[in-house]
Amino acid sequence: MDNSQTPAAPPPLSVLFARGVTSRLAIWTTLRIAVQENWGGPNASAKCTWLASVIIDTFEEQVPTPDDQYIEELLLQVMSDEFEAVVEDGSAESVAQDIIRLWDEPRVSKQDLMIKFEEIAEKVKGKKPNAQEKVVSDDEEDWEDDEEGEDDASHGEDSPQLVEDPIPKTTRRESEVDEDGFTLVKGKSRR
Repeated sequence: MDNSQTPAAPPPLSVLFARGVTSRLAIWTTLRIAVQENWGGPNASAKCTWLASVIIDTFEEQVPTPDDQYIEELLLQVMSDEFEAVVEDGSAESVAQDIIRLWDEPRVSKQDLMIKFEEIAEKVKGKKPNAQEKVVSDDEEDWEDDEEGEDDASHGEDSPQLVEDPIPKTTRRESEVDEDGFTLVKGKSRR
């Protein structure tokens, strides 16, 4: 008689949750770009699977279950540590909220969200992620605030001409040209 035990099958709710988490991570554009561009090295896709297992284990082992802020911080930390990416687009927050919903839905006999994420993941599989780069600085935010108050009628007018600043910001020394026509390059003076 064989005394080896086969591992018990995971509970159905855990399987549904795992499918949902895997699908949700598969459609997270930021993570897809990180995997596609090998930000996490040559085994970036394995790190994606590892991240899903960490999230699943966190829910199954922690009492009380983690909240969306904890999951968001986990996602941001993994993206930073494993993919060397600082995520500031707010997408980690929505992924975390979806993961919380994926945990809660099967407990009330629902699978709609998991099915939705699986369908989307199947559609995007093998497709290149669509990303838009946006660099935001303090100056840009000020410009956005100014534009909100403008009327649409002003867009048809010609733009004003730029006026040169009467006070130079830095004073440059005149270039010295030798008798052969070459510009002399002077090093910075050491203090």
